[in-house]
Amino acid sequence: MEYTIPLSQVVSEFSLEIVTVPDNYSEINVVTPEVWRPGLALAGFYGDFEKDRIAVLGNAECKYLSELEANERRKRIEDFVSALPQAIVFTRGRQPFDEFVAKAKEMHVPILVTKEKTSPFMASLISSLNTHLAPRITRHGVLVEVYGEGLLILGDSGIGKSETAIELVKRGHRLIADDAVEIKRVSAKTLVGSAPEIIRHYVELRGIGIVDVCRLFGMGAVKQSEKIDLVINLEHWIQGKMYDRLGIDEEKIDILGNLVPSITIPVMPGRNLAIILEIAAMNHRQKKMGYNTAEEFNKRLMEQMQSGGI
Repeated sequence: MEYTIPLSQVVSEFSLEIVTVPDNYSEINVVTPEVWRPGLALAGFYGDFEKDRIAVLGNAECKYLSELEANERRKRIEDFVSALPQAIVFTRGRQPFDEFVAKAKEMHVPILVTKEKTSPFMASLISSLNTHLAPRITRHGVLVEVYGEGLLILGDSGIGKSETAIELVKRGHRLIADDAVEIKRVSAKTLVGSAPEIIRHYVELRGIGIVDVCRLFGMGAVKQSEKIDLVINLEHWIQGKMYDRLGIDEEKIDILGNLVPSITIPVMPGRNLAIILEIAAMNHRQKKMGYNTAEEFNKRLMEQMQSGGI
């Protein structure tokens, strides 16, 4: 599916000053996270013009236009606006040339102004649009933040995902989503999960019902969204199945084209899942910092065997 965001929401989010907008301003939707600086277009090259993008003009573009003769500047501006960019944003609080305003009103192109510098504004805008327009899916599971790591807990209904989440919250960690997790692919390396608004901060506990985690445990127990660093698959213990005991082989799961590290944890009476997930989070964080306990243990074992100690 293609997702959109109203231009009016972008204007509100970044506190943009409106210079001119068409009558159908509320109906204009941004469809791509790509933003561009139209230096080549203002110089007369339209061979790769993308009119679905928001155009950002900074000091360089404005200085270039100001140094042109009046007739040439008017022609360049009219040609550019006539190509119908989705919106034109001037940075650093620069007010647009009169030719921009006149032609924009004629062609129904929004002109906006921000006081921010060009590069920081573009970086923030692209990041925001990437989040709003990202491809997404909804998975049945629980998302929690444990020691700064986003853990997506998956498993059959009734296996104990919500109970484990509550235990983790009691131990000082944070809940992001229970039962349904909306996952967005915001970049080639990053997945971000959140909860649907209607069930945000709620947990269903069989036998008790719906509980409001935010009201019971405070604002520090919940979070709006979190990146997904590790997927935890909970499954009922299967007698005779060979489970990984060293952790050398790293499994990965494909979510929206991104490969995310994954581990499978067998569930049986007497296992404290909250503590196990805390260890999993710390161990994963340690791996990201460059130390792999399983590989280090295997290295020592091989050295011991080669020396004849075993």
